[in-house]
Amino acid sequence: MPDPQVQMFGLKKSAATRAAERFFKERRVKIHFVDLAAKPIARGELTRFVQKFGLNALLDTGGKAYERSNLAYLRTTEDAIINRIIETPELLRLPLVRGGKVLTVGEDPEGWTRMLEG
Repeated sequence: MPDPQVQMFGLKKSAATRAAERFFKERRVKIHFVDLAAKPIARGELTRFVQKFGLNALLDTGGKAYERSNLAYLRTTEDAIINRIIETPELLRLPLVRGGKVLTVGEDPEGWTRMLEG
């Protein structure tokens, strides 16, 4: 079996992203880390998560960026929100992790474990 590996989208300053990084490193899983502060998430990649979880599940509605964005009060399209997320990754519940066919949003040790079982 090839060495397990995951792709993780996050921000280095995010505590949940660091927790995921620790989780995978402790299990010797190779991480392809995409720092969203340096490189925005690709629309296609983001769409994969939106299709699985729905857009609202990806938004960090308790975060400062969400509060500042006024997204709660704006009447806007899903496409416009996706554009906003690509520009402002702090709007996301991080990290977004993909391992094989398993996707997770936010701090999700159970989901991460499922990735490694697959």
